[in-house]
Amino acid sequence: MQTAPPSSSQALRRADRLGFAASFLCAIHCALLPLALALLPALGLGVGGWIDFDQGFVVFATLLGLTTLTLGYRRHRGFHAWLLLVPGLALVWAGAFTPLHDHGLAHAAIMTVGGLLLAAAHLVNLRLTHASNRPPAA
Repeated sequence: MQTAPPSSSQALRRADRLGFAASFLCAIHCALLPLALALLPALGLGVGGWIDFDQGFVVFATLLGLTTLTLGYRRHRGFHAWLLLVPGLALVWAGAFTPLHDHGLAHAAIMTVGGLLLAAAHLVNLRLTHASNRPPAA
């Protein structure tokens, strides 16, 4: 038995859910990174090349956010999510690709706030898309 391929609306919802979850996890990661960096030597572990993972994630989050919010806007015509996405992207790009990328406290704060804004943008876009699929109230 074959199942029908997911509709574009379902794919958009899945992408927004992925964006929300990934951005929220990114914010948690950024908030806890200074603690992890402080504890690693005490556990006998070193910091390898994984420390710049956040730069790759910022590029992925940017592509995912721009794509899902563009597709969502085409459905619901609401700018609310963009008002969260743009400053969120500005913060994570500043935290990942400027001298703030020193993995200090300022970096952690900027990346955490940026990640939370990205997660909120995906959540708002998901809700706007969901609301646009409902029949109008009588």
